Amino acid sequence: MKKGLILQNGRIYTMDPERPVAEAVVLRGTRIAYVGTTSEMRVWAGHGGWEVIDLQGRTVLPGLTDAHVHLSGYAVARTRVNLTGVASLEMALERVAAWAERTPKGRWIVGHGWNHNLWGGRWPTRWDLDRVAPEHPVALERVDGHSVWVNSLALQMAQVSAETEPAEGGEIVRDEEGRPTGILKERAGELVLRQIGKPDATERQRLLLEAFSEAHSYGITGVHAPEEAEAFQDYQALYARRALRLRVLAHLPQNRLDEAIALGIRSGFGDERLRVGGLKIFADGSLGSKTASLLEDYEDEPGYRGLPTMSVRELDQLVRKAAQAGIAVAVHAIGDRAVRLTLDTIARAQREAVRPALPHRIEHVQLIHPHDITRLHELGVVASMQPIHCTSDMAVAQRFWGERCRYAYAWRSLLDAGTVLAFGSDVPVETMDPWAGIHAAVTRQRPDGTPLAGWHREERLTVEEAVRAYTQGPAFASGESHLKGSITEGKVADLVVIDRDIFRIPPQEILGTRVWMTILGGEVVYEGRD
Repeated sequence: MKKGLILQNGRIYTMDPERPVAEAVVLRGTRIAYVGTTSEMRVWAGHGGWEVIDLQGRTVLPGLTDAHVHLSGYAVARTRVNLTGVASLEMALERVAAWAERTPKGRWIVGHGWNHNLWGGRWPTRWDLDRVAPEHPVALERVDGHSVWVNSLALQMAQVSAETEPAEGGEIVRDEEGRPTGILKERAGELVLRQIGKPDATERQRLLLEAFSEAHSYGITGVHAPEEAEAFQDYQALYARRALRLRVLAHLPQNRLDEAIALGIRSGFGDERLRVGGLKIFADGSLGSKTASLLEDYEDEPGYRGLPTMSVRELDQLVRKAAQAGIAVAVHAIGDRAVRLTLDTIARAQREAVRPALPHRIEHVQLIHPHDITRLHELGVVASMQPIHCTSDMAVAQRFWGERCRYAYAWRSLLDAGTVLAFGSDVPVETMDPWAGIHAAVTRQRPDGTPLAGWHREERLTVEEAVRAYTQGPAFASGESHLKGSITEGKVADLVVIDRDIFRIPPQEILGTRVWMTILGGEVVYEGRD
């Protein structure tokens, strides 16, 4: 019977200040048993029964955690129309037309990923879709998930007309005559999306397993996932089958708070494979959909400051109610007003309630007022951020926010103020690739190297700081610093082996990083060997 794994002859960056760099590591069962030199490993290997892997100088890091991934949604989205990165409206319509040709008439065509900012900034309309798919209801979510582009048949099936009023926090975009154009922002999108059928549990779980495998190929061993209720059922079913091949911190949807409280569910409940996170709350919209809530006007639209998705009172009540029940909050806040209101609300809740087992967190923090930078640390709030948003959206941010962009994606300022950073991808909004995220955090450049000096380069991080935000930061956010986040004896045996030393190469080369091996709980779950 195999005793475990010995990885030797490598350069192991442990993220443990007691021993920052090692050459070899022993994995016994699900735990790290020893960290040391290659020569020391001969003592272990000499007793026999070990599988010895020669790293041949390759680099080893703790397994990475994607601290913000819509995993179940992404798993399903991989089977639908993908418009990510499509450079023009006509190209997008060609893809929809091709999908319509192979889809029976009357069935839904569903997709995601379009970005009108790549098309010159003009919002598409239902009449565009009517040209290529008049006999199919079509619903296409924008890349950020905060707007839905639909055709006339979809509006008809959802009974959306010129007289329809959306719920508070939503907008039905209309033309000069008051007719819906086919763009539904924020909560208005629910009018159509709730008409679409969902895969059954068996199909959802099959798709999740495929998404797990993709995560392994990037060196990801854990995720923090804002999820809908059925995803909790799927994760538990996979857990029971010993098929939950990622460590999952699952956030509760805000519309299920009362049920969670009634059942006595608390943040941090679970084990090292599946745990309950916080309550996911939306305080505003997004940058690309121009619904992020700002303290001052959008640069290109005087008098407009975004679209809060709930009132200050509603936000306050949700946060306080959750905190009093021992449930942390994970608040989506992109604009500086949404960030400030979230901090204000958390501060009030902390004065009135015992803190939950897990820290509160703000998801995205894409724009922050300089007066609020120190407040996250003071309140113990984690900044859950996605560095690749910076390099994807810098041009749009500059157009909408102008000089305020000095404090957009302010990683350095937040870190220097003592804030814990937890980095993720926001997949399917962006690629799951964490190496692209590390590159963005270190360079603040697009993949093509622009802008040459980096966009607001004063907010760049070092490679070590970026890696910590994918390892130790998420471990802290999930209340598991004692369990993971570093290659330390006694912690879980989650490791990633990569083909280059990202600490020693030019930052631009980080983008090409390839994973050689991923190990989860002492088990090799991915091999991409040369």
